[in-house]
Amino acid sequence: MIRLVVFALFVLLLAYGFSWFADRPGDLSLIWEGQIYQTKLIVAVSAIIALVAAVMIAWWFVRLIWTSPHSVTRYFRARKRDRGYQALSTGLIAAGAGNALLARKMAARSRGLIRADQEPLINLLEAQAALIEGRHDEARAKFEAMANDPETRELGLRGLYLEARRLGANEAARQYAEKAADNAPYLPWAAQATLEYRSQAGRWDDAIRLLEQQKAARVVEKAEANRLHAVLLTARAGEKLESDPAGARDDALQALKLSSDFIPAALIAAKALFREGGLRKAASILEQAWKSGPHPEIGRTYVRARSGDSTLDRLKRAERLEGMRPNNVESLLVVAQAALDAQEFAKARAKAEAAARMQPREAAFLLLADIEEAETGDQGRVRHWLAQALKAPRDPAWVADGFVSDKWLPVSPITGRLDAFEWKAPFGQIEGPIEDGSQPASIETALKTLPPLRDVKPESPVNDHRIIELERAATIAEAVRPTPAPARAKPKPVEPAASDKAPTPHEAKPFFGGLPDDPGVRDTRAEPEPKTRLRLF
Repeated sequence: MIRLVVFALFVLLLAYGFSWFADRPGDLSLIWEGQIYQTKLIVAVSAIIALVAAVMIAWWFVRLIWTSPHSVTRYFRARKRDRGYQALSTGLIAAGAGNALLARKMAARSRGLIRADQEPLINLLEAQAALIEGRHDEARAKFEAMANDPETRELGLRGLYLEARRLGANEAARQYAEKAADNAPYLPWAAQATLEYRSQAGRWDDAIRLLEQQKAARVVEKAEANRLHAVLLTARAGEKLESDPAGARDDALQALKLSSDFIPAALIAAKALFREGGLRKAASILEQAWKSGPHPEIGRTYVRARSGDSTLDRLKRAERLEGMRPNNVESLLVVAQAALDAQEFAKARAKAEAAARMQPREAAFLLLADIEEAETGDQGRVRHWLAQALKAPRDPAWVADGFVSDKWLPVSPITGRLDAFEWKAPFGQIEGPIEDGSQPASIETALKTLPPLRDVKPESPVNDHRIIELERAATIAEAVRPTPAPARAKPKPVEPAASDKAPTPHEAKPFFGGLPDDPGVRDTRAEPEPKTRLRLF
């Protein structure tokens, strides 16, 4: 478009020049070697312009003839290159479609038409064709060649990384990913893989440094980077908690600034402050976390913040948590557990039943079973609540990739993924036909079917254990005590050996009838077991 405008302007300018000379007629005289040449001015101007045009045309023609060999060579070279790129494009499409035969054929044709050092995609096409055909050694050789070329280094490292992951060579995969991340931290796959590998190895400082490079290169979003940074800081704080509480506190508080609702960071910060004597600040952190989202671990840590508190003091702290988040299952369960510890069974039962009405899940029924055993000792009622717990939905837990953990972990032990654990209910059994009595019952139905209370006085587990041990000791002592022989006037004849004499059926035999240095084991068929007060089966 610009060239067309320039050409039009040039024509207009030329026409304007001719019109200007036509409006101002004149003669032009030239004296050369005694000869006078005279002509009109417009004719002289036209002759000069025609001469310039003729010279330009002559120069173009001479130049065309002079450069014709190179032009012909360049034409055929361009045509050959176009055919090569067409074959390369067809081969890449065939490789993507899984057509190994066509991909291999187009790779050979493109290599014959284009030099591999000029077009690195030929190596990629050959590597893809080798992978489709299952020749992984040849593919790795191609990827290594690409990794040595500065232009295709990143592509070659990614191919080698994927091959190492396929073979299970995690150490080699880690080295390839770290090399790619060092050369190009903006690569998402290399940065993510290196971040996970360093997290698995516990190299939290290196992982945090790499995450900061990714954030500066805008590889990850700001919100995601802050979340991962909080996870790494919390993991480092967890390792410092025993040896360096101050460092653990600083890391955990920084993690809470990046992610205010991160429960593990709040727990570690509170525990570190407890070790330093900062009870009030730790309680404030736990209260803020409880307000954002009640969690059973926060409740237990808050209730047992001071080791010297009585059970009634812990109950008051639990009721304070309930006041912050009323009508919440976790609040009710925390108060019920604290009331059970304080031997206030009526309040514990009321709170546990209220939690079961709100969410009939496993923890509520197990707590009711504990309350029943502590208050009444009726095993029938205890088994009733345990049966309800077996049929109830499972409690939330830390779950990552199907793995259930009793505590939060920064990395999944299954896939190695960072920040994989979530607080949610684990997957239960596979859904199928519901049998009679296997469907979870509501708390109202469970209360209606609760067996009546029997008049059973619970015994202390310590006293019962002592009684059983005393009875066992008395039985063994009676069994090993020798029977005194009656006095006789005349000497007794020599009796046969103990092995030849058949023992009396009800006679107690010391050392189970064997030698003192090798008594053996008791024969239950020959000697009945001593009767004790406790029989399990």
